[in-house]
Amino acid sequence: MAKRVQLVLNQDVSKLGKSGDLVEVAPGYARNYLLPQNLAVHATPGILKQVERRREKERQRQEELRQQALTQKAALDKVGQFTIAKQVGEKDAIFGTVTAPEVAALVQQAIGQEVDRRGITLPDIKKTGTYTAEIKLHPEVTAEIQIQVVPE
Repeated sequence: MAKRVQLVLNQDVSKLGKSGDLVEVAPGYARNYLLPQNLAVHATPGILKQVERRREKERQRQEELRQQALTQKAALDKVGQFTIAKQVGEKDAIFGTVTAPEVAALVQQAIGQEVDRRGITLPDIKKTGTYTAEIKLHPEVTAEIQIQVVPE
């Protein structure tokens, strides 16, 4: 059986790894596919140091994003409750529903910071009242806000 070759990936390769990963592959796979396509380079001490520096920068960037998310969460907790006025019919039923873009606009207006509407999880809001919504600010940080739906 032939010796395996250590490579560092330049790009994501499906079923093998992500950019910057150190992988061991068969010599033929490396020689015939990964190296000619410039998907990987041989693992040398200099390349490994570059990869380590890149990972450290990415880790610091992720930590900075996490801190920003925690700051946003503190601002949301400080505001506490958001109020949305909706047109109301019989038995306090609202026309339409409360949508994530509406909540995102309300949050931006209240705290002056933008939140991603795709990270907002709303309950099924069909009547006036108070509801709890979750906003995912970062993979590790989730904030809960109270939304009060009132008649227009």
